[in-house]
Amino acid sequence: MGLPLAIAFAQAGRRVYGIDIDARKVALLSRGGSYIADVPSQAVADVVKSGHFTATTDYDALRACDAIFICVPTPFNAMRAPDLSFVVSAAEGIYPRLDRGHLVILQSTTFPGTTQEIVQPILERSGLKAGVDFDLAFSPERIDPGRADWTVTNTPKVVGGVTPESTQRAGALLGALGAPVHCVSSPRVAEMSKLLENIYRSVNIALVNELALLCERMNIDIWEVIHAASTKPFGFMPFTPGAGVGGHCIGVDPYYLSWKAREFDFYTKFIELAAEVNQSMPFHVVDLIEQALDRTHTTLRDATVLVLGVAFKRDIDDPRNSPAERVIELLMHRGATVLYHDPYIPVFEVGGNVFYRKPTKLLSQPLSEEILRKANCVVIVTGHRSVDYSFVVRHAPVVVDSCNATAGVSGNKQHVIRLGAPLPDDTGRLP
Repeated sequence: MGLPLAIAFAQAGRRVYGIDIDARKVALLSRGGSYIADVPSQAVADVVKSGHFTATTDYDALRACDAIFICVPTPFNAMRAPDLSFVVSAAEGIYPRLDRGHLVILQSTTFPGTTQEIVQPILERSGLKAGVDFDLAFSPERIDPGRADWTVTNTPKVVGGVTPESTQRAGALLGALGAPVHCVSSPRVAEMSKLLENIYRSVNIALVNELALLCERMNIDIWEVIHAASTKPFGFMPFTPGAGVGGHCIGVDPYYLSWKAREFDFYTKFIELAAEVNQSMPFHVVDLIEQALDRTHTTLRDATVLVLGVAFKRDIDDPRNSPAERVIELLMHRGATVLYHDPYIPVFEVGGNVFYRKPTKLLSQPLSEEILRKANCVVIVTGHRSVDYSFVVRHAPVVVDSCNATAGVSGNKQHVIRLGAPLPDDTGRLP
Protein backbone atom coordinates (compact mmCIF):
# COMPACT_ATOMS: atom_id res chain seq x y z
CA MET A 1 0.00 0.00 0.00
CA GLY A 2 2.92 2.38 0.60
CA LEU A 3 4.37 2.46 -2.90
CA PRO A 4 1.12 3.23 -4.79
CA LEU A 5 0.45 6.06 -2.33
CA ALA A 6 3.98 7.45 -2.65
CA ILE A 7 3.96 7.38 -6.45
CA ALA A 8 0.49 8.95 -6.58
CA PHE A 9 1.62 11.89 -4.43
CA ALA A 10 4.81 12.24 -6.49
CA GLN A 11 2.78 12.27 -9.70
CA ALA A 12 0.62 15.00 -8.15
CA GLY A 13 3.75 17.13 -7.81
CA ARG A 14 4.57 16.55 -4.16
CA ARG A 15 8.12 15.88 -2.97
CA VAL A 16 8.03 12.33 -1.59
CA TYR A 17 10.51 10.24 0.37
CA GLY A 18 9.91 6.49 0.48
CA ILE A 19 11.56 4.95 3.55
CA ASP A 20 11.99 1.19 3.81
CA ILE A 21 14.26 -1.05 5.86
CA ASP A 22 14.73 -3.36 2.84
CA ALA A 23 17.82 -2.03 1.09
CA ARG A 24 17.09 -4.18 -1.99
CA LYS A 25 13.73 -2.49 -2.55
CA VAL A 26 15.28 0.93 -2.04
CA ALA A 27 18.01 0.16 -4.59
CA LEU A 28 15.43 -1.09 -7.11
CA LEU A 29 13.25 2.00 -6.68
CA SER A 30 16.27 4.29 -6.97
CA ARG A 31 17.00 2.71 -10.36
CA GLY A 32 13.43 3.41 -11.46
CA GLY A 33 12.17 -0.13 -10.96
CA SER A 34 9.02 -1.38 -9.26
CA TYR A 35 8.45 -4.51 -7.16
CA ILE A 36 4.63 -4.27 -7.38
CA ALA A 37 2.74 -5.24 -10.53
CA ASP A 38 0.14 -2.52 -10.00
CA VAL A 39 2.84 0.17 -10.09
CA PRO A 40 4.62 0.18 -13.49
CA SER A 41 8.37 0.65 -13.42
CA GLN A 42 7.98 3.50 -15.89
CA ALA A 43 5.85 5.39 -13.35
CA VAL A 44 8.61 5.00 -10.75
CA ALA A 45 11.32 5.96 -13.21
CA ASP A 46 9.44 9.12 -14.22
CA VAL A 47 9.06 10.48 -10.66
CA VAL A 48 12.62 9.51 -9.74
CA LYS A 49 13.91 11.37 -12.79
CA SER A 50 11.75 14.42 -12.07
CA GLY A 51 13.10 14.55 -8.51
CA HIS A 52 9.67 14.13 -6.91
CA PHE A 53 10.45 10.71 -5.41
CA THR A 54 13.46 9.48 -3.47
CA ALA A 55 13.77 6.04 -1.87
CA THR A 56 15.97 5.64 1.19
CA THR A 57 16.63 3.53 4.27
CA ASP A 58 17.44 6.64 6.32
CA TYR A 59 14.74 7.77 8.76
CA ASP A 60 16.41 11.18 8.91
CA ALA A 61 14.66 11.96 5.63
CA LEU A 62 11.57 12.56 7.78
CA ARG A 63 13.07 15.83 8.96
CA ALA A 64 12.44 17.28 5.50
CA CYS A 65 8.78 16.20 5.44
CA ASP A 66 5.53 17.86 6.50
CA ALA A 67 3.42 14.67 6.50
CA ILE A 68 4.37 11.10 7.40
CA PHE A 69 2.37 8.00 6.40
CA ILE A 70 2.88 4.70 8.22
CA CYS A 71 2.23 1.95 5.68
CA VAL A 72 3.64 -1.24 7.20
CA PRO A 73 2.40 -4.84 7.46
CA THR A 74 0.11 -5.90 10.31
CA PRO A 75 0.23 -9.72 10.25
CA PHE A 76 -0.71 -12.16 12.97
CA ASN A 77 1.48 -14.71 14.73
CA ALA A 78 1.13 -18.49 14.77
CA MET A 79 -1.53 -18.22 17.49
CA ARG A 80 -3.58 -15.71 15.42
CA ALA A 81 -2.71 -12.83 17.77
CA PRO A 82 -1.95 -9.40 16.26
CA ASP A 83 1.68 -8.67 15.45
CA LEU A 84 2.16 -4.91 15.68
CA SER A 85 5.94 -5.06 15.70
CA PHE A 86 6.19 -3.28 12.33
CA VAL A 87 3.89 -0.47 13.50
CA VAL A 88 5.83 -0.10 16.74
CA SER A 89 9.16 -0.12 14.89
CA ALA A 90 7.96 2.56 12.46
CA ALA A 91 6.68 4.78 15.28
CA GLU A 92 9.97 4.37 17.14
CA GLY A 93 11.82 5.43 14.01
CA ILE A 94 9.63 8.51 13.68
CA TYR A 95 9.53 9.98 17.17
CA PRO A 96 13.22 11.05 17.39
CA ARG A 97 12.66 13.03 14.15
CA LEU A 98 9.18 14.32 15.01
CA ASP A 99 8.83 18.10 14.90
CA ARG A 100 6.14 20.67 15.61
CA GLY A 101 3.64 20.85 12.78
CA HIS A 102 4.16 17.31 11.55
CA LEU A 103 1.14 15.31 10.36
CA VAL A 104 1.33 11.55 11.01
CA ILE A 105 -1.22 9.21 9.38
CA LEU A 106 -1.36 5.50 10.15
CA GLN A 107 -2.73 3.48 7.22
CA SER A 108 -2.01 -0.10 8.31
CA THR A 109 -5.12 -2.17 9.04
CA THR A 110 -5.40 -2.84 12.75
CA PHE A 111 -7.75 -3.08 15.73
CA PRO A 112 -9.59 -0.04 17.12
CA GLY A 113 -7.37 1.86 19.52
CA THR A 114 -4.03 1.24 17.84
CA THR A 115 -3.49 4.84 16.74
CA GLN A 116 -4.14 6.33 20.17
CA GLU A 117 -3.09 3.45 22.44
CA ILE A 118 0.04 2.25 20.61
CA VAL A 119 1.29 4.86 18.14
CA GLN A 120 0.46 8.08 20.02
CA PRO A 121 2.35 7.22 23.25
CA ILE A 122 5.45 6.31 21.25
CA LEU A 123 5.34 9.53 19.24
CA GLU A 124 4.80 11.57 22.39
CA ARG A 125 8.12 10.33 23.76
CA SER A 126 9.44 13.18 21.63
CA GLY A 127 8.03 15.58 24.20
CA LEU A 128 5.42 16.79 21.71
CA LYS A 129 1.70 16.30 22.29
CA ALA A 130 -0.65 14.86 19.66
CA GLY A 131 -3.37 17.28 18.64
CA VAL A 132 -1.40 20.20 20.05
CA ASP A 133 2.14 20.11 18.70
CA PHE A 134 1.59 17.63 15.86
CA ASP A 135 -1.43 16.10 14.14
CA LEU A 136 -2.23 12.39 14.22
CA ALA A 137 -4.88 10.47 12.28
CA PHE A 138 -5.85 7.06 10.96
CA SER A 139 -6.93 6.50 7.36
CA PRO A 140 -7.29 2.86 6.26
CA GLU A 141 -5.70 1.77 3.01
CA ARG A 142 -8.12 0.52 0.39
CA ILE A 143 -5.84 -1.08 -2.16
CA ASP A 144 -7.29 -3.99 -4.14
CA PRO A 145 -4.34 -5.65 -5.94
CA GLY A 146 -4.88 -6.34 -9.62
CA ARG A 147 -7.61 -3.75 -10.16
CA ALA A 148 -7.18 -0.88 -12.58
CA ASP A 149 -10.64 0.66 -12.14
CA TRP A 150 -10.34 1.49 -8.42
CA THR A 151 -6.97 2.88 -7.42
CA VAL A 152 -5.40 5.11 -4.77
CA THR A 153 -6.48 8.19 -6.76
CA ASN A 154 -10.23 7.48 -7.03
CA THR A 155 -11.13 5.13 -4.16
CA PRO A 156 -12.91 7.13 -1.42
CA LYS A 157 -10.87 7.68 1.75
CA VAL A 158 -12.00 7.44 5.38
CA VAL A 159 -10.15 9.66 7.87
CA GLY A 160 -10.36 10.02 11.64
CA GLY A 161 -7.98 12.23 13.64
CA VAL A 162 -7.27 12.68 17.34
CA THR A 163 -8.74 16.18 17.03
CA PRO A 164 -11.07 17.79 14.47
CA GLU A 165 -8.09 19.79 13.22
CA SER A 166 -6.06 16.61 12.69
CA THR A 167 -8.99 15.07 10.80
CA GLN A 168 -9.38 18.12 8.60
CA ARG A 169 -5.69 18.36 7.81
CA ALA A 170 -5.33 14.64 6.97
CA GLY A 171 -8.49 14.77 4.87
CA ALA A 172 -7.25 17.76 2.91
CA LEU A 173 -3.95 16.06 2.14
CA LEU A 174 -5.56 12.80 0.98
CA GLY A 175 -8.18 14.73 -0.96
CA ALA A 176 -5.40 16.25 -3.04
CA LEU A 177 -5.10 12.89 -4.81
CA GLY A 178 -8.58 13.40 -6.25
CA ALA A 179 -10.70 10.84 -4.37
CA PRO A 180 -13.62 11.77 -2.10
CA VAL A 181 -12.82 11.90 1.62
CA HIS A 182 -15.22 10.84 4.36
CA CYS A 183 -14.30 12.23 7.78
CA VAL A 184 -15.29 10.40 10.98
CA SER A 185 -15.21 11.39 14.62
CA SER A 186 -12.11 9.49 15.76
CA PRO A 187 -9.30 7.14 14.74
CA ARG A 188 -11.17 4.28 16.45
CA VAL A 189 -14.15 4.71 14.12
CA ALA A 190 -11.86 4.75 11.08
CA GLU A 191 -10.00 1.67 12.35
CA MET A 192 -13.25 -0.21 12.93
CA SER A 193 -14.61 0.77 9.52
CA LYS A 194 -11.73 -0.99 7.80
CA LEU A 195 -12.29 -4.12 9.86
CA LEU A 196 -16.00 -4.07 9.03
CA GLU A 197 -15.20 -3.90 5.30
CA ASN A 198 -13.04 -7.02 5.45
CA ILE A 199 -15.09 -8.96 8.01
CA TYR A 200 -18.13 -8.42 5.77
CA ARG A 201 -16.26 -10.19 2.99
CA SER A 202 -14.94 -12.92 5.29
CA VAL A 203 -18.40 -13.76 6.62
CA ASN A 204 -20.01 -13.83 3.17
CA ILE A 205 -17.23 -15.96 1.72
CA ALA A 206 -17.68 -18.37 4.64
CA LEU A 207 -21.41 -18.49 3.94
CA VAL A 208 -20.92 -19.44 0.32
CA ASN A 209 -18.13 -21.90 1.23
CA GLU A 210 -20.48 -23.67 3.61
CA LEU A 211 -23.22 -23.72 0.99
CA ALA A 212 -20.74 -25.17 -1.51
CA LEU A 213 -20.10 -28.10 0.83
CA LEU A 214 -23.84 -28.61 1.23
CA CYS A 215 -24.40 -28.40 -2.53
CA GLU A 216 -21.85 -31.17 -3.08
CA ARG A 217 -23.91 -33.45 -0.81
CA MET A 218 -27.21 -32.39 -2.38
CA ASN A 219 -25.95 -32.90 -5.93
CA ILE A 220 -26.45 -29.21 -6.79
CA ASP A 221 -24.02 -26.94 -8.62
CA ILE A 222 -23.27 -23.96 -6.34
CA TRP A 223 -21.83 -22.00 -9.28
CA GLU A 224 -25.14 -22.25 -11.14
CA VAL A 225 -26.95 -21.26 -7.95
CA ILE A 226 -24.78 -18.15 -7.52
CA HIS A 227 -25.28 -17.17 -11.15
CA ALA A 228 -29.04 -17.50 -10.76
CA ALA A 229 -29.14 -15.50 -7.52
CA SER A 230 -27.00 -12.79 -9.12
CA THR A 231 -29.80 -11.94 -11.54
CA LYS A 232 -31.59 -10.17 -8.67
CA PRO A 233 -30.86 -6.46 -9.06
CA PHE A 234 -31.19 -5.65 -5.36
CA GLY A 235 -30.56 -7.25 -1.97
CA PHE A 236 -27.85 -9.63 -3.20
CA MET A 237 -24.12 -9.43 -3.87
CA PRO A 238 -22.34 -12.50 -5.29
CA PHE A 239 -19.46 -14.13 -3.43
CA THR A 240 -17.74 -17.27 -4.64
CA PRO A 241 -16.35 -20.32 -2.82
CA GLY A 242 -12.81 -21.58 -3.09
CA ALA A 243 -9.85 -23.24 -1.41
CA GLY A 244 -9.86 -20.65 1.37
CA VAL A 245 -9.09 -16.97 1.85
CA GLY A 246 -5.73 -15.25 1.62
CA GLY A 247 -3.97 -11.96 1.31
CA HIS A 248 -3.25 -9.33 3.92
CA CYS A 249 -6.87 -8.50 4.80
CA ILE A 250 -9.66 -11.05 4.77
CA GLY A 251 -7.75 -13.87 6.41
CA VAL A 252 -6.07 -11.63 8.99
CA ASP A 253 -8.27 -8.70 9.99
CA PRO A 254 -11.08 -10.65 11.70
CA TYR A 255 -8.53 -11.95 14.21
CA TYR A 256 -7.45 -8.42 15.06
CA LEU A 257 -10.98 -7.55 16.12
CA SER A 258 -11.60 -10.87 17.90
CA TRP A 259 -8.39 -10.41 19.88
CA LYS A 260 -9.27 -6.85 20.86
CA ALA A 261 -12.87 -7.77 21.71
CA ARG A 262 -11.70 -10.15 24.44
CA GLU A 263 -10.31 -7.16 26.33
CA PHE A 264 -13.96 -6.15 26.75
CA ASP A 265 -15.12 -9.67 27.74
CA PHE A 266 -16.81 -9.94 24.35
CA TYR A 267 -16.55 -12.97 22.08
CA THR A 268 -17.14 -12.47 18.36
CA LYS A 269 -18.74 -15.86 17.73
CA PHE A 270 -20.10 -15.00 14.30
CA ILE A 271 -16.74 -13.70 13.06
CA GLU A 272 -14.79 -16.63 14.50
CA LEU A 273 -17.23 -19.16 13.02
CA ALA A 274 -16.70 -17.61 9.58
CA ALA A 275 -12.94 -17.86 10.02
CA GLU A 276 -13.31 -21.50 11.07
CA VAL A 277 -15.29 -22.32 7.90
CA ASN A 278 -12.80 -20.55 5.64
CA GLN A 279 -9.82 -22.23 7.32
CA SER A 280 -11.40 -25.64 6.74
CA MET A 281 -11.52 -25.24 2.95
CA PRO A 282 -7.91 -26.30 2.19
CA PHE A 283 -8.62 -29.54 4.06
CA HIS A 284 -11.70 -30.08 1.93
CA VAL A 285 -9.73 -29.46 -1.26
CA VAL A 286 -7.28 -32.18 -0.21
CA ASP A 287 -10.25 -34.50 0.38
CA LEU A 288 -11.41 -33.77 -3.19
CA ILE A 289 -7.91 -34.55 -4.46
CA GLU A 290 -8.08 -37.92 -2.72
CA GLN A 291 -11.48 -38.57 -4.32
CA ALA A 292 -10.02 -37.69 -7.72
CA LEU A 293 -7.05 -40.00 -7.21
CA ASP A 294 -9.38 -42.83 -6.21
CA ARG A 295 -10.76 -42.70 -9.74
CA THR A 296 -7.32 -43.57 -11.07
CA HIS A 297 -6.63 -46.11 -8.29
CA THR A 298 -3.78 -43.97 -6.92
CA THR A 299 -3.10 -43.19 -3.26
CA LEU A 300 -2.10 -39.72 -2.16
CA ARG A 301 1.19 -41.03 -0.77
CA ASP A 302 2.15 -42.35 -4.21
CA ALA A 303 0.85 -39.37 -6.15
CA THR A 304 2.42 -36.38 -7.87
CA VAL A 305 0.10 -33.39 -7.59
CA LEU A 306 0.43 -30.27 -9.72
CA VAL A 307 -1.00 -27.11 -8.13
CA LEU A 308 -2.06 -24.37 -10.54
CA GLY A 309 -1.97 -20.89 -8.99
CA VAL A 310 -0.45 -20.02 -5.61
CA ALA A 311 -1.15 -16.27 -5.49
CA PHE A 312 -3.90 -15.37 -3.03
CA LYS A 313 -6.13 -14.09 -5.87
CA ARG A 314 -6.07 -14.38 -9.62
CA ASP A 315 -3.82 -12.30 -11.86
CA ILE A 316 -1.63 -10.83 -9.10
CA ASP A 317 1.91 -11.53 -7.87
CA ASP A 318 1.16 -11.64 -4.13
CA PRO A 319 1.25 -15.07 -2.38
CA ARG A 320 0.72 -13.83 1.20
CA ASN A 321 -1.47 -16.18 3.24
CA SER A 322 -2.58 -17.94 0.07
CA PRO A 323 -4.75 -21.03 0.68
CA ALA A 324 -2.39 -22.79 -1.72
CA GLU A 325 0.20 -22.77 1.05
CA ARG A 326 -1.95 -24.89 3.33
CA VAL A 327 -3.11 -27.17 0.50
CA ILE A 328 0.50 -27.88 -0.45
CA GLU A 329 1.58 -28.45 3.16
CA LEU A 330 -1.26 -30.89 3.77
CA LEU A 331 -0.42 -32.78 0.58
CA MET A 332 3.28 -32.99 1.45
CA HIS A 333 2.50 -34.05 5.00
CA ARG A 334 0.48 -36.95 3.62
CA GLY A 335 3.36 -38.03 1.41
CA ALA A 336 2.48 -36.57 -1.97
CA THR A 337 5.04 -35.07 -4.33
CA VAL A 338 3.92 -31.52 -5.08
CA LEU A 339 4.77 -29.34 -8.06
CA TYR A 340 3.24 -25.98 -8.88
CA HIS A 341 2.82 -23.55 -11.74
CA ASP A 342 2.10 -19.86 -11.36
CA PRO A 343 3.08 -17.29 -14.01
CA TYR A 344 3.24 -14.56 -11.33
CA ILE A 345 5.04 -16.37 -8.49
CA PRO A 346 8.43 -17.84 -9.50
CA VAL A 347 9.32 -19.04 -5.97
CA PHE A 348 6.88 -20.21 -3.28
CA GLU A 349 7.86 -21.01 0.30
CA VAL A 350 5.86 -23.42 2.45
CA GLY A 351 6.33 -25.38 5.67
CA GLY A 352 8.15 -24.52 8.84
CA ASN A 353 4.94 -24.90 10.84
CA VAL A 354 2.76 -27.53 12.51
CA PHE A 355 1.27 -28.59 9.18
CA TYR A 356 4.61 -29.38 7.54
CA ARG A 357 7.67 -29.01 9.73
CA LYS A 358 10.35 -28.70 7.09
CA PRO A 359 10.69 -25.22 5.51
CA THR A 360 10.56 -25.84 1.77
CA LYS A 361 11.17 -23.61 -1.22
CA LEU A 362 9.38 -24.60 -4.43
CA LEU A 363 10.03 -23.29 -7.94
CA SER A 364 7.29 -22.68 -10.49
CA GLN A 365 7.30 -25.29 -13.25
CA PRO A 366 6.53 -24.57 -16.91
CA LEU A 367 3.02 -25.66 -17.87
CA SER A 368 3.58 -28.29 -20.54
CA GLU A 369 1.89 -31.41 -21.80
CA GLU A 370 4.70 -33.41 -20.25
CA ILE A 371 4.22 -32.07 -16.73
CA LEU A 372 0.42 -32.39 -16.97
CA ARG A 373 0.76 -36.06 -17.89
CA LYS A 374 3.40 -36.57 -15.20
CA ALA A 375 0.98 -35.39 -12.51
CA ASN A 376 -1.50 -37.91 -11.16
CA CYS A 377 -3.78 -34.99 -10.31
CA VAL A 378 -3.92 -31.30 -11.20
CA VAL A 379 -5.59 -29.00 -8.66
CA ILE A 380 -6.55 -25.46 -9.59
CA VAL A 381 -6.33 -23.26 -6.50
CA THR A 382 -6.04 -19.81 -8.08
CA GLY A 383 -7.57 -19.41 -11.52
CA HIS A 384 -5.23 -17.03 -13.36
CA ARG A 385 -6.80 -15.95 -16.64
CA SER A 386 -3.54 -16.40 -18.54
CA VAL A 387 -3.66 -20.19 -18.09
CA ASP A 388 -5.19 -22.27 -20.91
CA TYR A 389 -7.57 -24.50 -18.96
CA SER A 390 -8.73 -26.28 -22.10
CA PHE A 391 -5.13 -27.42 -22.51
CA VAL A 392 -5.03 -28.48 -18.86
CA VAL A 393 -8.27 -30.47 -19.04
CA ARG A 394 -7.22 -32.09 -22.30
CA HIS A 395 -3.91 -33.44 -20.99
CA ALA A 396 -4.32 -33.93 -17.23
CA PRO A 397 -5.41 -37.40 -16.06
CA VAL A 398 -7.73 -35.89 -13.45
CA VAL A 399 -8.44 -32.30 -12.36
CA VAL A 400 -9.74 -30.77 -9.13
CA ASP A 401 -11.08 -27.28 -9.80
CA SER A 402 -11.60 -25.28 -6.60
CA CYS A 403 -12.49 -21.97 -8.28
CA ASN A 404 -14.60 -22.94 -11.34
CA ALA A 405 -11.78 -22.01 -13.71
CA THR A 406 -12.81 -24.80 -16.08
CA ALA A 407 -16.37 -23.50 -16.48
CA GLY A 408 -15.72 -22.27 -20.01
CA VAL A 409 -13.99 -25.45 -21.15
CA SER A 410 -16.01 -27.50 -23.61
CA GLY A 411 -15.78 -31.17 -24.43
CA ASN A 412 -15.22 -34.13 -22.15
CA LYS A 413 -14.89 -33.10 -18.50
CA GLN A 414 -15.76 -36.38 -16.83
CA HIS A 415 -12.37 -36.34 -15.13
CA VAL A 416 -12.89 -32.84 -13.67
CA ILE A 417 -14.12 -32.55 -10.09
CA ARG A 418 -15.31 -29.07 -9.17
CA LEU A 419 -15.63 -27.77 -5.64
CA GLY A 420 -19.28 -27.13 -4.83
CA ALA A 421 -20.63 -29.15 -7.74
CA PRO A 422 -21.92 -32.70 -8.31
CA LEU A 423 -19.31 -35.32 -9.07
CA PRO A 424 -19.05 -36.11 -12.78
CA ASP A 425 -21.13 -39.13 -13.87
CA ASP A 426 -22.53 -39.24 -10.32
CA THR A 427 -25.23 -41.83 -9.79
CA GLY A 428 -27.35 -42.94 -6.89
CA ARG A 429 -27.75 -39.48 -5.38
CA LEU A 430 -30.77 -37.24 -5.08
CA PRO A 431 -31.76 -35.81 -8.48
